[in-house]
Amino acid sequence: ALDNIELVDIFSRQQTSFQGQPTHQYPNETLIYNGYLGCSPLYPNVAISLRTLAAYRQAHRTCPRFSIQAQCKMLCYLHNLPYRSYLKSQFSAAYDAYLEIIYRVDRMLRATLKHDSPNWRLLNSCPACTYKLQDEPPLEFDWFAAIDGNNSLKRWASWIYGSLPQEDMRQARSDYWVTSEAVDKFQDEVKTRMAPATQSHVNLATRSSQDGDDWEDSPNEKAGTASFSCADRWRNAGPEQRKKMFAVFDESGIFVASCRHRFVLLVCDMVRSGELAKYPLAILDRLMDVYGTNGACAYDIGCAFAKT
Repeated sequence: ALDNIELVDIFSRQQTSFQGQPTHQYPNETLIYNGYLGCSPLYPNVAISLRTLAAYRQAHRTCPRFSIQAQCKMLCYLHNLPYRSYLKSQFSAAYDAYLEIIYRVDRMLRATLKHDSPNWRLLNSCPACTYKLQDEPPLEFDWFAAIDGNNSLKRWASWIYGSLPQEDMRQARSDYWVTSEAVDKFQDEVKTRMAPATQSHVNLATRSSQDGDDWEDSPNEKAGTASFSCADRWRNAGPEQRKKMFAVFDESGIFVASCRHRFVLLVCDMVRSGELAKYPLAILDRLMDVYGTNGACAYDIGCAFAKT
């Protein structure tokens, strides 16, 4: 039996006792049977309701900045309690166990439904793109994807806080992610592109980098009098030397591939750099391995990328 367990729900908090079932060996089996999950594995004194954990999971997916500390402070406000730092540790322990349970249940479901074969998600994520009908006429391209980088999702390097650098040894357990090892295979595939030689283009690139604008017209340029060069004007299409990221960031953003129906296909981290050519090369290499080579890709600097 579990005596005087503190049960924490979104809008309630109470002390109660539970009588376990004959088949229950551990306290958390009894707690989960009643809709709660303990904050410790063997001798829990506090348990959090499964619906509270589920609500935070969806809130965090919608707003990744909504931290566990913010969730605990919200619960304290709802329950008229002062916030204590140990509450964050308790909630974090229960939430980690909850995520592990969800992951293992999903994995068993995929195995039962035969959805665990290699590349099953990529081959079935978008029915409009991947499903073929009987006697369907062939298309010009078997698949179509859009790729681009985003430098908004930065992560500070651990050493900037005055502590020793800490390497994150965790591995993503989702096949959405292309690993850094797979990306780095292409780091020497593209020779460094030299900057444009003309002084006007150099000045334009410098101004664009300082002002934060990705696109800018040349000064005193009349329409139809100058040749148009995307690679000269679009910062992401510039030479590799310009694509340096501040050293304080360990991860400078992500590079994403999606189908034309906006289903995300693949993602990779941009590590300590800007939008280098190795990221789209690794993404497209994986897509061609799964879908074949008869595909098309939309990229905002495709004119420069086509040279790789």
